[in-house]
Amino acid sequence: QVQLVESGGGLVQPGESLRLSCTATGISFSINAMAWYRQAPGKERELVASITPSTFTNVADSVKGRFTISRDNAKKTVYLQMNNLKPEDTAVYYCNRPRGGSLAFDPWGQGTQVTVSS
Repeated sequence: QVQLVESGGGLVQPGESLRLSCTATGISFSINAMAWYRQAPGKERELVASITPSTFTNVADSVKGRFTISRDNAKKTVYLQMNNLKPEDTAVYYCNRPRGGSLAFDPWGQGTQVTVSS
């Protein structure tokens, strides 16, 4: 079955950086689009960034210029480089195969917590 394991979160100060990783098993990783989502307390899950098999990327306006998504097909891993973090980026971050909007194909993993606070 599909398993998605996110890692790399933590507590950082505003302006600092983090790189999140997500390893996927149980899917043909190289032929699938992948995406990062986040869910802040009391808010709905939202799509943050996506990457196609051909590495075309798209990021949400709220993180454009600060977040970059990339993938390593050999490692079956998708990354989210987050720079110049802001308190409003605080959320649990998840990866998944995008299905449109905030929807995804697979069961959600445990996510990784990102907290931005001074």
